[in-house]
Amino acid sequence: VQAEIVHVLQLGSDILPQYKQEAPKTPPHIILHYCAFKTTWDWVILILTFYTAIMVPYNVSFKTKQNNIAWLVLDSVVDVIFLVDIVLNFHTTFVGPGGEVISDPKLIRMNYLKTWFVIDLLSCLPYDIINAFENVDEGISSLFSSLKVVRLLRLGRVARKLDHYLEYGAAVLVLLVCVFGLVAHWLACIWYSIGDYEVIDEVTNTIKTDSWLYQLALSIGTPYRYNTTGSGQWEGGPSKDSLYISSLYFTMTSLTTIGFGNIAPTTDGEKIFSVAMMMVGCK
Repeated sequence: VQAEIVHVLQLGSDILPQYKQEAPKTPPHIILHYCAFKTTWDWVILILTFYTAIMVPYNVSFKTKQNNIAWLVLDSVVDVIFLVDIVLNFHTTFVGPGGEVISDPKLIRMNYLKTWFVIDLLSCLPYDIINAFENVDEGISSLFSSLKVVRLLRLGRVARKLDHYLEYGAAVLVLLVCVFGLVAHWLACIWYSIGDYEVIDEVTNTIKTDSWLYQLALSIGTPYRYNTTGSGQWEGGPSKDSLYISSLYFTMTSLTTIGFGNIAPTTDGEKIFSVAMMMVGCK
């Protein structure tokens, strides 16, 4: 029973071959990729990767400035854990092309450098800390915010590790629900970004009354208003919580081809994106 539990919890199919039941002899600083510590660590990285996949698109699209100390500390801890993961990967065995467990330190380093090292390194850079400084140029801040999307490439590693669970029907169902929710979340962030980009014409400093953001603001009683005495900019509008919930609601109804029509695309950009989203949903 214990062996079955270990087999189920093992992330990935790269486990110890059945014909080799004894653990191979490894140098003291080398970690076996199927040991209990590495299995637990892989689950921690898996959870943090999903956290990153949710928060990074949200922070980029909603342009959240990381001034909240609690969130900044949390994101910094995640960055440190990803950095530790890089160090561990330089000292973790892997399965060779012939099914053998490779424990030679030089081969381990070369294999990691040729595969996931660059992506892992880019994913653990402290973009949020850089953006937290008030004197950072807006263009540089936007660049670092966009670079955070590189962290989503870690999902490639997650997909490779989770293929081990495709033999379990319940696990496949849970994975499909998670993937659907994640795709809907990403599309919701893009949907809001399109509306936020189009709702105000920066050239003429006028608001587009046909934008879905403007229509939503009117329907929930939080209209946009022009500040003529102060900043001379458009203010007001729905809160970010309402905007995200409305965006997620729209993408969910579009992907499931329900489409109630209370939130609908009106501008050309919104219609083009909606067509693309419906094509994704019909698959």
